[in-house]
Amino acid sequence: MTKNKLDTEVALEKEHAAREMKRASTFMLNVVLALVVGVLTTLSQVLLNAFNPWITAGGVLAVLACLLGFRVALQWDRAVVLRLGRFHALKGPGFFEMIPFIDSVARYVDMRIRATEFFSEDTLTRDTVPVRVDAICFWMAWDAKKAVCEVDNYYRAIALSTQTALRDTIGTHTLEDMLTQREALGKALQETLDRKTNPWGITVQSVEIRDVTIPENLQNAMSKQAQAERERQARIILGTAETEIASKFVEAALPYQNNPVAVHLRAMNMLYEGLKEKGSIIIVPSSAVETMNLGAIGGVAALGQGKEEDGVNHTPAGRST
Repeated sequence: MTKNKLDTEVALEKEHAAREMKRASTFMLNVVLALVVGVLTTLSQVLLNAFNPWITAGGVLAVLACLLGFRVALQWDRAVVLRLGRFHALKGPGFFEMIPFIDSVARYVDMRIRATEFFSEDTLTRDTVPVRVDAICFWMAWDAKKAVCEVDNYYRAIALSTQTALRDTIGTHTLEDMLTQREALGKALQETLDRKTNPWGITVQSVEIRDVTIPENLQNAMSKQAQAERERQARIILGTAETEIASKFVEAALPYQNNPVAVHLRAMNMLYEGLKEKGSIIIVPSSAVETMNLGAIGGVAALGQGKEEDGVNHTPAGRST
């Protein structure tokens, strides 16, 4: 089943844009202070009832200092400050000063752990099976200076590196490995990505394989194979049980071997158990009847039953029963 997903690179850029909007809210403090200084300068000119160029110049410089002289970094941000185009320092978190028109913030770097979703579209495994793999990469920037100065856009670099590493790993593993060894596959991806991104000041902490999707026709074939395997196992178990039962029968027959009396007693006991039920019919081979003398026993039983019936039929008429 296909699933619509945003491109990894586009998702990361949108995430970065949302963070920049949050950082822009801290600049409102600069604007408010600049407005306050401008209002105070104007009020001083009005109270003096005269235009003083020195007060005006001082007010303009104060407004510029409020707008450009300091910044506020969030708790999880580090600001990469350039002085005359060269790296100067890392600033933050909190309030920090800057020299207007000389210092500039190249970029704010988020130092928190971030989760990036990435996937591969119909990549062939080592046994030439097309699969789609969804994974999550947990990474963080541990050196803000390298993340800004060593790579142009570390968001884009992470997105491309994860997808390339995932495709390379899929191509070196079979489908069975993809389905049964996800943890080892994620570990291999993590080590590959960490070696690549470590010079950029970024470390990959873990990679988790979330889903492995195979074509529907292959799923049906694998289901039939699994069903056939279960049936084979069931037949093997049934055959093993029959073998064990047969061996037990052989073991139970050993005491009757070369012992006809025991055989006769066992046969008579079986007949007795069968005749206890009313209306039951038992077919016994003639050889068994002759060896056990069952004919004489049956005749005596029949003679006794006939005498009982004659006694009932010849009961005197004057005697009540």
